[in-house]
Amino acid sequence: MKTRRIVFSALIAALYAALTYFLAPISYGPIQFRVSEIMVLLVLLDPFYIGGLTLGCFLANLLGPYGMMDIVVGTLATFISLVLMSYTMRFIKKPTLATVIASLWPTIINGVMIGYMLYYVAQFPLLLTMFQVGLGEFVVVTLVGVPLFSYLKKSGILKGITSNYKVS
Repeated sequence: MKTRRIVFSALIAALYAALTYFLAPISYGPIQFRVSEIMVLLVLLDPFYIGGLTLGCFLANLLGPYGMMDIVVGTLATFISLVLMSYTMRFIKKPTLATVIASLWPTIINGVMIGYMLYYVAQFPLLLTMFQVGLGEFVVVTLVGVPLFSYLKKSGILKGITSNYKVS
C-alpha cells in the first residue's frame, strides 16, 4: 500500500508540472490561471499529497520564466498553502465550511508571496500584482476547484486515491 501511495504522489507531481507547462501562457505571470492548482484540493483528502503537489510545483517552476526566485518562492508558497489547508481540515469540523476556507489559503499565500516575487523580479506594481495573482487562485481553486472537487467526491471518482476521507 505504501508503494502505491508514493507512486500516486509521483504521478500527481508529474501531472501538476505537465498541466502547468502545457498551459504556460495562462500559468505564469501577474495574471495567471494555473489550472493545475485545482489539484491542491487533494490535500483535503490526505495530507500525504503535500509532497507530490509541492514537487509538482517545483518542477513546473523549473520551466517557468522567472528563474530561481520562482523556483524557491513559488514552491514555498505552495507548500505553506498546502500545510495550512491540511490544518484547516483538522480544526474546522464542518466539512463544507472547512473545504471552502481551506481553498482560500492558496489565494492569500500565493497572492502575497508570488505577487511580491513578481514585483521584485519583474517590477510589476506590487498591490495590483498581489491582487491579480490572488484573484487567479481564487477563480481556479475556490470558484472552479471546490465545486469540481465536491462533484468528483460525490461521484466516487476520488475514492480510489485514498482511504483517509476527511471531508464529505
